[in-house]
Amino acid sequence: MNRSVGLCILFTILTCGLYGIYWFYILTKEVSDLSNDFSLSPGLTILFTILTCGLYTIYWSYKMGKNVEIAQQIANINSNDDSMLYLLLTLFGLSIITFAIIQSNINKIVSANTAIHV
Repeated sequence: MNRSVGLCILFTILTCGLYGIYWFYILTKEVSDLSNDFSLSPGLTILFTILTCGLYTIYWSYKMGKNVEIAQQIANINSNDDSMLYLLLTLFGLSIITFAIIQSNINKIVSANTAIHV
């Protein structure tokens, strides 16, 4: 589903991060659906992130980069392996930027899939 990256960031800030948890869940679910790789369960991802005090997001970021690349290949659009970028952003505490880039890539994939089916 296409979402406005700017609004997602704004809602995350306005809700003191609560929308960010929802966004985290949705990103995981949508990328899993688009890449046909269900190794990252959205609910378990949130649980593991809480249990590890956020350390699990390091693995999540890397894995999401790989899955976004697979989803781009499936959609026949220019694919990029941004897994190291996501990993570094997360390591430096910039997960919201990782979320924004992933959402932007999801928007492109969904637009490409919509154009094919029209």
